[in-house]
Amino acid sequence: MTTAMSSRADFVRRWNSAMAVNSPDSGSPWNALWAMMVGFFMIMVDSTIVVIANPTIKADLHTGYDTVVWVTSAYLLGYAVVLLVAGRLGDRFGTKNLYLIGLAVFTAASMWCGLSGSAAMAIAARLVQGVGAGVLTPQTLSTITRIFPPERRGVAVSLWGATAGVATLVGPLAGGALVDGLGWQWIFFVNVPIGVAGLALAVWLVPVLPTQAHRFDLVGVGLSGLGMFLIVLGLQQGQAGHWQPWVWAMIVAGVGCMSVFVYWQAVNTREPLIPLRVFADRDFTVCNAGVAITAFATTAMMLPLPFFLQAACGLSPTRSALVIAPMAVAGGVLAPFVGVIVDRYHPRPVLGFGFSMMAIGLTWLSFEMSPSTPIWRLLPPFAVIGVGSAFVWSPLTATATRNLPPDLAGAGSAVYNSMRQLGAVLGSAGMAAFMTWRIGAEMPSATPATGDTTSLQLPEFLHGPFSTAMAQSVLLPAFIALFGIVAALFLVGYGRSAVAGRDLADGGDVVDDDYDDDEYVELILVRDPGAGPPPRAGIRHSDPVPYGGPINGSRVEGGKRLRPTASPSHRYLPHPDDGPVGYGRHSSGN
Repeated sequence: MTTAMSSRADFVRRWNSAMAVNSPDSGSPWNALWAMMVGFFMIMVDSTIVVIANPTIKADLHTGYDTVVWVTSAYLLGYAVVLLVAGRLGDRFGTKNLYLIGLAVFTAASMWCGLSGSAAMAIAARLVQGVGAGVLTPQTLSTITRIFPPERRGVAVSLWGATAGVATLVGPLAGGALVDGLGWQWIFFVNVPIGVAGLALAVWLVPVLPTQAHRFDLVGVGLSGLGMFLIVLGLQQGQAGHWQPWVWAMIVAGVGCMSVFVYWQAVNTREPLIPLRVFADRDFTVCNAGVAITAFATTAMMLPLPFFLQAACGLSPTRSALVIAPMAVAGGVLAPFVGVIVDRYHPRPVLGFGFSMMAIGLTWLSFEMSPSTPIWRLLPPFAVIGVGSAFVWSPLTATATRNLPPDLAGAGSAVYNSMRQLGAVLGSAGMAAFMTWRIGAEMPSATPATGDTTSLQLPEFLHGPFSTAMAQSVLLPAFIALFGIVAALFLVGYGRSAVAGRDLADGGDVVDDDYDDDEYVELILVRDPGAGPPPRAGIRHSDPVPYGGPINGSRVEGGKRLRPTASPSHRYLPHPDDGPVGYGRHSSGN
């Protein structure tokens, strides 16, 4: 047993050494970021590229609404189930190795998807494709957190978040062009050359990072995977099963599995799948809720739109994708500016504005969804939704990881991405149930709501009721987006470390790492004889190491480190726990 483990560890070391030798240009973190963005952008595009092709796939494979949505849900489900353990695997065997494995699986499964001749085969291939994407995704954010210093991490993480947001909106555009020009199979075939190029770039540019020994919580993996599968299956098949008791039993069992999973993570003293201490940072917790809400709304809204534009308005896949284009344009244009804003200002108003725009845009779009509405009137609400998305994706990611310690990078990345994918898969399943319900309620009783059909367009007398059903469906993500506004109100924003870091650049007093206002009496600076005013030098706030050099001609006794102070030359940003009169967290004002 010991010999086998030693041999395996030796193999991993030799493999990592070989990867390091093959990565001569991996010294720049920006090179690694751009290389990983190729694979990450591709899998994020694939999360939504299928929705624009759903009507064509439904007709070509002779299936119904509830079945064709599984082509999207299977991908999201496979994606979500492996995310938690994938982050831990990256910490153990190397983020670069897991990134390469995930991208290879995703690329091979893409070929399988394109060759599928039935709905069952397409769903199975999409499930495997989602597993590959789930293995890849945590490695990107974990690597960014580890290779970028904190003062440069905000821009890098904002680019990562913007990539996710823009790709989610660009997917339908690429899907429409490919479906019209080459057929729905090519929305998968196109991934193969891109995936091969992404593998080559990753081998060349992504650095080999140190690994950590980890145990794997197989019980946690089983509970979380089973819980999500039962919930999604119950929601998505509920309408088809007429919400019979077995459907509710499945959903309740899924919720029970997730509850047991959370309890197991709390009592597992060895090495839980989710170290619950990552939720000690309130901003991280709130941003996880926020990204789940965003993913739910973004995924859910994209399902009914292609059916409305193609079946009721008579548009081709390409033209229907172009109608949605203002979302991608607005998100792409605003993403760089939002990245700068979130590094300079409190995230609460930024996220509040973003979620508000999403809710307003979706509600506006719902009122405009009628077969008699001119197409140009659909463009402004899509643009408003794009503005809201730009002010949500990047700020959520940057705020969530702002204070994430390096030793929790893998676990934090896995948790954040898992919450995003959990929101997406619940959005897909919830919208499938809601959309099927509204179709059954609005369509004439003689017309089957979920029956098989080979027609892309509905008869003209059904355009009105079908459009009403799709418009009502869009109100679901609009309602969910309102919860994002509530979540933003609980953000702390800049913590003490961020405030301290800002003031460190200007200079200040010194304290120990375990400094507490109650214990502070006085710190004495002893001026060195003959010391003159030193030149002003920038002090990086990201290095919390003892400072032994002169500060304004003074030396520090006892290896202390800088403490932020208020001075007339700069602003003092109080901590939220500061009293109205006192100067510390525990001051009473006396």
